[in-house]
Amino acid sequence: MIRFIAILLLLLMAGAAFGAPSANPAIPLFGSGNSKAGLTLSTPTEIVLLLTLLTLLPAVIMSVSPFLRIIIVLHFLRQALGTQSAPSNQVLVGLAMFLSFLVMQPVVLDVYHQGWEPVENGQMTWQEGFDQGSKPFKAFLLKFAREKDLETCVEMTKSPRPKNASDLSLSVLIPAYILSELKAGFQIGAVLFLPFMIIDLAVASVTLSIGMVQLPPVMISAPFKILLFVLVDGWNLVVGSLLKTFN
Repeated sequence: MIRFIAILLLLLMAGAAFGAPSANPAIPLFGSGNSKAGLTLSTPTEIVLLLTLLTLLPAVIMSVSPFLRIIIVLHFLRQALGTQSAPSNQVLVGLAMFLSFLVMQPVVLDVYHQGWEPVENGQMTWQEGFDQGSKPFKAFLLKFAREKDLETCVEMTKSPRPKNASDLSLSVLIPAYILSELKAGFQIGAVLFLPFMIIDLAVASVTLSIGMVQLPPVMISAPFKILLFVLVDGWNLVVGSLLKTFN
């Protein structure tokens, strides 16, 4: 699992910093100078590298995985139900994280087998491994990034327009994906609000009509919303529908 995380983080850092792999045939940190040699890092260096990569893990999980859309929808759902602290933030984050791992597992496995594993075995250079390993990850980002957001990010880089989508660098794909996921999450959250808002309006109308102005309608509507959510097996519906959006 650590290797999966390491190769994903390395791709993101290299893509965000350079946009594309360098033409230099070898990176001294990851080899002894022989372009066909595998990774020859010492154990202390590997530990330092992994600890450095792990510090970026929260930002990577939150921004370039399904975590972003899932956590936004779950927070909208909690607000719609009217339960301010149930489920707690820790529970929502944990659920979103493991659902993200579930969705990203095939992508990370492809990145590992196509990029990291051949480099580690000395079958290709680091740059070749970067090219091969970034392809599945780029395909995932392109699948959910809107064309409008991609155009905006390309314009901001002031770079020539690429001939096709495969020529886009990670420095363009990542922010475009984040913008697209923010919009998708808010759209789904707005739809989730509608049935619960109807219950709030109905309860508020009844309480006002019978003169119960001192009792907040939210206190009465909250049990009805929770009961409705439980009866329709809401968690299964919401999580199942969310996972289907990533197919």
